[in-house]
Amino acid sequence: MLSPLVAKRTLALLHDLTAVIACWLLAYWLRFNLALPGFYLTAAIDTLPLVLGVHAPLFWLFGLYRGIWRYASLMDLRRIIVAVGFASLVVAAAVFVLGLPDVPRSVPLLHPLLLILAMGGSRFAYRAWRDRLLYGRMVLEGDPVLVIGSGDAADRLLRELAHSRDWSVVGLIAENASRVGHELRGVKILGTLDDLPRLAGQLSVQKAIVAIPEASAGPRRHALEVAVQAGLSVLTVPRLEDMLSGKVAISQIRQVQLEDILGREPVQLDDGGLRGWLGEHVVLITGAGGSIGAELARQIALFRPRLLVLFELSEFALYQLEQEFLDRYPEVPTACVIGDVKDAELLDRVFAAHRPSVIFHAAAYKHVPLMEGENAWAAVQNNVVGSRCVAEAAQRHGVEKMVLVSTDKAVNPANVMGATKRLAERVLCGLQREDGTRFITVRFGNVLGSNGSVIPKFREQIARGGPVTVTHPEIIRYFMLIPEAAQLVLQAGLMGRGGEIFVLEMGEPIRIADLARDMIRLAGFTEDEIRIVYTGLRPGEKLYEELLTDAEQSLPTPHPKLRVARAEEAPDADWQHDLSDWLAETAPAGPAAVKARLRRFVPEYSPQASPDETAA
Repeated sequence: MLSPLVAKRTLALLHDLTAVIACWLLAYWLRFNLALPGFYLTAAIDTLPLVLGVHAPLFWLFGLYRGIWRYASLMDLRRIIVAVGFASLVVAAAVFVLGLPDVPRSVPLLHPLLLILAMGGSRFAYRAWRDRLLYGRMVLEGDPVLVIGSGDAADRLLRELAHSRDWSVVGLIAENASRVGHELRGVKILGTLDDLPRLAGQLSVQKAIVAIPEASAGPRRHALEVAVQAGLSVLTVPRLEDMLSGKVAISQIRQVQLEDILGREPVQLDDGGLRGWLGEHVVLITGAGGSIGAELARQIALFRPRLLVLFELSEFALYQLEQEFLDRYPEVPTACVIGDVKDAELLDRVFAAHRPSVIFHAAAYKHVPLMEGENAWAAVQNNVVGSRCVAEAAQRHGVEKMVLVSTDKAVNPANVMGATKRLAERVLCGLQREDGTRFITVRFGNVLGSNGSVIPKFREQIARGGPVTVTHPEIIRYFMLIPEAAQLVLQAGLMGRGGEIFVLEMGEPIRIADLARDMIRLAGFTEDEIRIVYTGLRPGEKLYEELLTDAEQSLPTPHPKLRVARAEEAPDADWQHDLSDWLAETAPAGPAAVKARLRRFVPEYSPQASPDETAA
């Protein structure tokens, strides 16, 4: 008994051979203007064994029965054209060689054209019938939606949404006016982005899908903002690079994330240079369990280091990262070390055991208000003493490069956290030697979704129903994505020769109040439903951040998203001796004393007194 697969292929072959017979006779009939003489009818029937004997094996040989009619495509049509064309040439040659006089010359020309129409048409007709049978009613029942885009991504999205029971596309929104009035897969292009609010109201549409992943960040962000402002629930298709890499399909529609609104362009990395620098080397990351440290570990893993040493104080954070690496990067050797960057003896043991070539120092206390009061001395110890301990251990053990992850809050700092990071920058500047470890600093602003940032806080407040608390209506910050920041830290580390401060291109600053409004809209609420409440600036907080001090000058680098600032002269020996004496002291009496001493070592530091300190 035939298997189901063989039975289906045999049935398809019989269908095509029937089409061969019908088209052969039809070609004769058309040749004689629909009045076929009996003599030529007999000749046509007599030559059918030859025609069938040529077509049947060639159809099988050319793989016409590998495809499934239910999913007939242009690839199947191409196979039919090639197989029929080749078979027709063989038939014509056989007629000529055998000298068959009763086969008119036009018949071998008409027959392949008719046969391609019959075989291809039957397959696509079957697919259309099945699509209508399975999905026709469902499409009409789907939620009405407008698709923003009229290019390749929109075309593929329409093709896949035709099979969806969830969506009914009622129109397209074009990127430019020249396409308005045209159709794409039977769906009319109704207007441009300027028409979106009006069209949404006319068509009673509450959802829009943004399908322009090939566009640059600016147009994508504009489209998202227009749709959100029109009161639509906005979805989008995956990023172009994810689709090209095969990670996702166009049909995997998702909710718009804040990252889409931010609209950052992808980072272009020197993959060859990074592979040569990091590949087959031992790389150590301090603070590996934090947002930046963990993303650095993920990015470095792609370059296959000989060993990745993950140094972290938090047991739980390190455990989570270890489990992630066992699952996602099992081929990358890792060593997970729990420890404190202030522990010089532990650092010596770790460095001696693993011999790292490159260090990324991401361990730091970063939360501004938390470091202002009684935790000020802890910030000095962790951010300054910890950085110096790691740098001195790197020198003792011959580490090639150490990259310090710094912050824009180190520029003209107004808080303890920023002042300690600026002081750490100066400490590394003072340790730089011509023939020793090369110290490189990378300075950037806020990253979306990092631990302790405003984004998770806003999400929690929205989930609770509000209100969303913003410190000041005019406060602005620079933002970038965590993967983008990590990639640029790697690129700066590769480019650095020692002593530089690299500044990341942060784009345009974003008003925090606008960020809160965007997050409320993206969550599907209005400001009437979830209010924004202004609470006043917190201790140590500035209205805006800077990326360069007054004494620094910024110069371009070969990378468009990196600039380099050459800091002032390295601090002299007296300065370093006084700093060492201070850091060796026991904890001062209170935060005011810490701030006073920080002011001495970081002249540009302008501390803001807390209400308690003002009262005192």
